Amino acid sequence: MWWTAGSKFTLGLLSLVLLPQRAWGLAAKALSLSYNFTVLPKASRGQPWCEVQGQVHEKTFLSYDCGSQEVKSLSLLGEEVKGTRAWQEQMEMLRDVGYFLRQQLLDLKLEKYTDRDPLPLQGRMLCQWRANGRTAASWQFGFQGQTFLRFDSKNGTWTVLLPGGRWMKEKWESDRHVTKFFWNISMGDCRSWLESFMVHWEKMLETTG
Repeated sequence: MWWTAGSKFTLGLLSLVLLPQRAWGLAAKALSLSYNFTVLPKASRGQPWCEVQGQVHEKTFLSYDCGSQEVKSLSLLGEEVKGTRAWQEQMEMLRDVGYFLRQQLLDLKLEKYTDRDPLPLQGRMLCQWRANGRTAASWQFGFQGQTFLRFDSKNGTWTVLLPGGRWMKEKWESDRHVTKFFWNISMGDCRSWLESFMVHWEKMLETTG
């Protein structure tokens, strides 16, 4: 269930505290890991209701179907890391996020829609090591390619970017479990996966070099 993220978050923080020197060298560079979600409240027969694209430095390395739990490696990095524990933990969390966002859309239909379904929800989780050594993490949510709402994981603040995001802010900001859920994944799990994947990436670069 989605509220089990806390235990994985603890492991994520521990891995950051115990970062090997190799990973700290990587942290001196600008590094990013992101996951782009597209979630449908209803899907046609044979159509996935939730799809996720994972990207390192904005280059896609995996595709994931939350419903069938089918994952496809789309790069050499994906092939390199798909047998790791970080890869498996990542799949479990992406599935949980997909189910959570779908339930939010279904709740929206009951609250605000009568004769039509809400639009597909698009979400993006991003975690970064910046070149100055600082870290950042955030979530963005929107519809039809427009970003309506942003959550800054580092300071725990919600920002409405377009009027359509106000209902999400009011709904999620008032629920501490939801805020903690988003914060834990982006500040703990995502950064732990980034560290793990980047170590493999550096090895690949050394080999090709």
